[in-house]
Amino acid sequence: MTNKIEVGIVMGSDSDWPLVKSAAETLEKFGLGYEVRVISAHRTPELAFEYASSAADRGLKVLISAAGGAAHLGGVIAAHTILPVIGIPVKGGALNGIDALLATLQMPAGIPVATVTLGSAGPVNAAILAAQMIALGNSELTQTLVEFKETLKEKVANGNARVQEDLK
Repeated sequence: MTNKIEVGIVMGSDSDWPLVKSAAETLEKFGLGYEVRVISAHRTPELAFEYASSAADRGLKVLISAAGGAAHLGGVIAAHTILPVIGIPVKGGALNGIDALLATLQMPAGIPVATVTLGSAGPVNAAILAAQMIALGNSELTQTLVEFKETLKEKVANGNARVQEDLK
């Protein structure tokens, strides 16, 4: 990848990668460079601190954090950076991800973590949200996002046409 790295993706376990990989693929579609790390809020807290606290100095603009269970990674990352953090709750465990969703949502005042949905839409939406944040200072990326939104409209129109044809 030749793009400047502007997005950091962190996940609590390598088992999260099959889900989180779609965030990386979506960032690539928008021409955004990224890096990916496995960092545990509980097992490698010093690494989480180092990663988050150095992210801005390394040129990153947005951080995406994926975690299941107690899902503390997003909050730990957000506590140590001024960059926006987007949390992806990961399904699994006894509560099928509801615990991760609530943990990612429930940040104390001053430690915001924007949270996307559980499931396969979460990583895609996290990447799109990251692109939208970066686009605030990038007119070329803004235009790419406008074009992307147009493709969503076309997809719905095409779907409607297929349904209408099936009704005949």
